Amino acid sequence: MRLLLTSAGVKNASIHRALVELLGKPIADSSALCIPTAQYGHPMVGPGVRAWQFISGNSENPMVDLGWKSVGVLELTALPSIDEERWVPMVRETDVLLVAGGDALYLCHWMRQSGLADLLPSLSETVWVGLSAGGMVMTPRIGEDFVQWRPPAGDDSTLGIVDFSICPHLAQEGMPGNSMAEAEQWAAGISGPAYAMDDETAIKVVDGTVEVVSEGHWKHFPY
Repeated sequence: MRLLLTSAGVKNASIHRALVELLGKPIADSSALCIPTAQYGHPMVGPGVRAWQFISGNSENPMVDLGWKSVGVLELTALPSIDEERWVPMVRETDVLLVAGGDALYLCHWMRQSGLADLLPSLSETVWVGLSAGGMVMTPRIGEDFVQWRPPAGDDSTLGIVDFSICPHLAQEGMPGNSMAEAEQWAAGISGPAYAMDDETAIKVVDGTVEVVSEGHWKHFPY
């Protein structure tokens, strides 16, 4: 799987170019499925109007509204109640999964419960575009600062597809988001490599190679 882990979606030309590179073809020729599930688990996001805004392409985070050939909805909480034959082929045939932000642990739980997490290793050509929690779910852990919904296991571990953690929404002191001081404090408790990145930044991962794509500010915490 090819990853584009963003703080706030495809916010600028650099991130847009990185997405097209990962797809290997124009967005207009690519099919997409959007996954709103993470939104339902976060008290400040959903359910309700924010989920509709993401699915309909009316949010402030450019993802669904980029001009795809087709866009469908993949709701993970529904998948355990339907046969795999009804959704697995659709996922395999889709070029890109557009994954909303919200609660990373809630998303992780339903990725495992639905079977999507088990399917990921076989999706070698699929692009995963994660918005905030949609990117954090691919990391080993999110840190206690980001825990809102507590999973049955009780810890802050996520899928570990990549070997680094992410603090999104890095912001200037006094602005909405996470300050550098807060990011540094968070990184100190992660016990592993990590990145803090603002909303103009994304992390591209292909075959284990990590590339930061940014028109803004970010910081790497090696350990």
